[in-house]
Amino acid sequence: MGYISVQQAAEQWGLSDRRVRLLCEQGKIEGVIREGRSYRIPADSVKPLDGRILRGKIIPQEYTTLFARVDALKSQISKRRPFTQGELKRLQEKFLVEFTYNSNAIEGNTLTLRETALVLEGVTIDQKPLKDHLEAVGHRDAFLYIQRLVTEKAPVSERIIKDIHSLVLMDRPDDKGVYRRIPVTIMGTYHEPSQPYRIPVQMEQLIAAQKEEKRHPLENAAVFHLKFEGIHPFIDGNGRTGRLLLNLMLMQQGYPPIDVKFADRKRYYACFDSYYKDKTAAPMVEMVAGYLEERLKRYLDILL
Repeated sequence: MGYISVQQAAEQWGLSDRRVRLLCEQGKIEGVIREGRSYRIPADSVKPLDGRILRGKIIPQEYTTLFARVDALKSQISKRRPFTQGELKRLQEKFLVEFTYNSNAIEGNTLTLRETALVLEGVTIDQKPLKDHLEAVGHRDAFLYIQRLVTEKAPVSERIIKDIHSLVLMDRPDDKGVYRRIPVTIMGTYHEPSQPYRIPVQMEQLIAAQKEEKRHPLENAAVFHLKFEGIHPFIDGNGRTGRLLLNLMLMQQGYPPIDVKFADRKRYYACFDSYYKDKTAAPMVEMVAGYLEERLKRYLDILL
């Protein structure tokens, strides 16, 4: 195993020498060897979570290393040159097509990735339902809307949730932006969605609790997503709306949006079973963090 000095770690993590020494003294960096007044730090060490930034937040021990890895990557990117407008536009367009394809495919949309890209360019795909076309356009418009919300620093609210849903369900004028009025069941799950009369109160409580949450932003977004889908407030479009809200919450905290892959849908569904059957959010938290880590590494590779 290779080692680096306090000075090298400080430069790598964007911290002062004094801060790194303090972290060593407090035992916050695993595998550190003390030699007199000096410290040898494992070269593959992950920058510890910054307690000064997360003051008041409760970080479960099981997530400490995971969140530290993600936040270290986020910190490294912030210190690199910014993307040019052209680079940023190209990356955003590519993500939008993939996110729209995957999120809609999870819900049964039959457009392929290529067909989704063409539809978003204004092309009509022969022998594909109009509904599938409108779902692609609606999802794109909803994502552009949450990008604007991030710029405006608008907090999550009931109005915003209904606005996102209205864009997602643009092909259903009677149902868009309206809480469902009938009970529903989701086949093969361990949880029964909320009864209609409870939805307004539960949504109000969910939004209020999110604002007061003391979790790390990643855990907060993942748990909000689990609870939102458990309430299942709309007659249709809950999954797409929920994943857009998940990204809104991540982007508001300076993280990039994530794309839950259609190919990963079984693992994604299992996260909800774990939460409602086994009472643990860990699988969803780990899935969200894993997607973030992958995306941040990709950006870092581009900027190197």
